Amino acid sequence: MSRRLREKYEDVDLTPGQGKGSATVSIFFGAMALLGALCFLMPELLTMPEFRAAYNPEVLRYALQVSIAISAGFGLYAMARHESPGYGLTGMILALTAALLASGRIEAPDIDSRGLYVGLDYFVLTLVVLALVFIPLERAFPKDRQQSILRKGWITDLKYFMLSHMGVQLISFFTVIPIQVFLHSVTTWDFQLWIASQPLWLQFIEILLVVDLGTYWIHRAMHEVPALWKFHAIHHSTEQMNWLASSRLHLLEILVNRFAGYLPIFVLGFAPSAVYAYLIFISFHAIFIHANVRFRFPVLRWILATPEYHHWHHSSEDAAIDRNYAGFLPIYDVLFRTAYLPKHLASRYGTVSDDIPEGIVGQFWYPFRSWGKGRSRQ
Repeated sequence: MSRRLREKYEDVDLTPGQGKGSATVSIFFGAMALLGALCFLMPELLTMPEFRAAYNPEVLRYALQVSIAISAGFGLYAMARHESPGYGLTGMILALTAALLASGRIEAPDIDSRGLYVGLDYFVLTLVVLALVFIPLERAFPKDRQQSILRKGWITDLKYFMLSHMGVQLISFFTVIPIQVFLHSVTTWDFQLWIASQPLWLQFIEILLVVDLGTYWIHRAMHEVPALWKFHAIHHSTEQMNWLASSRLHLLEILVNRFAGYLPIFVLGFAPSAVYAYLIFISFHAIFIHANVRFRFPVLRWILATPEYHHWHHSSEDAAIDRNYAGFLPIYDVLFRTAYLPKHLASRYGTVSDDIPEGIVGQFWYPFRSWGKGRSRQ
């Protein structure tokens, strides 16, 4: 996307009747349809082996056709109503391209190969599902009523979302695989069998307790060690909170967090069912606590981290700096005296320093260029 188009689509006013919302819907579904068609054409490269057996080709093909129709219909309306017909035309071109790809023989072959893959299907499915959940949620219960869906920085956050979801194989290579190789050479300990035999609900709670204690101190170090803060500052550089903001993480921080989270899970030997439940929970929870929603949860907010609680962690207000490190359990912030939860909601986000680049490439190199320049916290 060109810089001019990117700037025009940052913080877009989606007032009904102007065709802007229709253009957004058209481009979104057109892009998803195009990516879906590519997954059909090159499943061995673009789809995840773990997902292939669960796919129903007929259902996916129908979903692809519906997405094309939605993109074309909304694109046509946007061309008639939007002040710049090019947006609606873009959506229609995406839909037309997807339709042309889908007009040939598109099958979903049974592929057992576990070679190199991208995980494009994982990106498409999660983005569509999360968008259908969180965009209506943020519109119905917004914390910041003036903030639009396409707020400032959304394109950068979408790129991070794509990186983390399409880079599953790369991330696993540097996190899950080293742990599994290490544990393969270690004899199974008796306490691992004992832990795996516990009720799943109890294992789920234990995973939360163990993992969050470790990630609390890693997160705290990211804030208090100057060299590490340069990496974590990327996550805090977003100035408007919404569900996509959770994805803005430097690649090295992703690797550190995944490794630190998987290590105790595998070492302690929790049952796969409990681990899957935990992974599903944290995936949703991490997005929820960044969302632009006004929920307060008077009692729950001291038991489990809520959007209100985590928004204060992102706040650049003086009293909130270096507070609320816990990802799930505020009890750790209470125990280590880093909790902060006043009666009012946070209203200002980002970092005090404004030298962090806006693009994903510049943000990747930022920590390396800024080493030795001191610490500029929020």
